[in-house]
Amino acid sequence: MAEGVFRSMTKADTRVGTVDSAGTGAYHEGSPPDPRTMSVLEENGEMGYDHSARKVRNADFKDFDYVLAMDDDNLHDLSRLHRRIVKNDGADAAPANVMLFGDFGGRKGEEVIDPYYGARDGFTIAYEQMTRFTKGFIEQVLQGVDRAEV
Repeated sequence: MAEGVFRSMTKADTRVGTVDSAGTGAYHEGSPPDPRTMSVLEENGEMGYDHSARKVRNADFKDFDYVLAMDDDNLHDLSRLHRRIVKNDGADAAPANVMLFGDFGGRKGEEVIDPYYGARDGFTIAYEQMTRFTKGFIEQVLQGVDRAEV
């Protein structure tokens, strides 16, 4: 959902290049978004979102300027992977900024509670968070930036 919201909110912003999403585990690799994600996106006018789940790759830390985690556990896993790549291959192999996406939502340290195992209202709450986080990211990070890969 975060990718869909971010793409929608930045589609006309020339400062934003490639936007992609991936999980720290390969739980649903190759699968489309949850139908509840799609219905919440569509209810909010975001049509045609197309994505297949994938696991984070080492190259993501080189290909993207920002790697944004949804919660502290994922931030921990992504930061550990990032440090390992830098240690083994050097800083040039992983220049990405690894951050908690919720830090851009106005509440430092805010996490997204994974709605997958809950009711549909969790997806609505996640959508609201993604919208706030994206607005904050645009305001806090993209000011003065020519182009970013997220």
